[in-house]
Amino acid sequence: MFLNYTKEFFVKKSLKNNLGNDKNEVFSKNVQTVGLLIDESNFTQSEVLIKELELHGIASENIKIAAYAGKFDKKETYLRPTFGKKHINWKGEITEDFLNDFINTEFDILLSYYNVENIFLMMITKQSKAKFKVGFSSVDNNLNRWMIHTELENYKLFVSELFRYLKNLK
Repeated sequence: MFLNYTKEFFVKKSLKNNLGNDKNEVFSKNVQTVGLLIDESNFTQSEVLIKELELHGIASENIKIAAYAGKFDKKETYLRPTFGKKHINWKGEITEDFLNDFINTEFDILLSYYNVENIFLMMITKQSKAKFKVGFSSVDNNLNRWMIHTELENYKLFVSELFRYLKNLK
């Protein structure tokens, strides 16, 4: 238990040291690729969220997902690529290959679909090479370019607000 708190402290320190080093890209084209970072500890309806994105014109093959499980079990089979605390070391470095691929992919948009400040999810959001990052207003506003104020369970409103804003930008 103590080691978990200590690990979170060091990861949080690493995140805070790198929080201001973000480039601000201007969003100027249609959304083709979406990275979806989901906290499946708090939100279990990821399939309907994906369907909602597809209804707004995003092809399913252009949606890449990384899910976080608070209690990650190596023996359990997950439906999508899933990571836990064990996949980020004490220095804040990712030790899982699929997670490194997710971070290094230049998505048009990264949807950080979690509304509770989780240091491990925040680290992935921060390190992502996505051109535009969108998340919830209840999470640190230095991570995302846009913050949408809604509840986690209200995924339809989140997606409709996202595409309404994107439409206004163009």
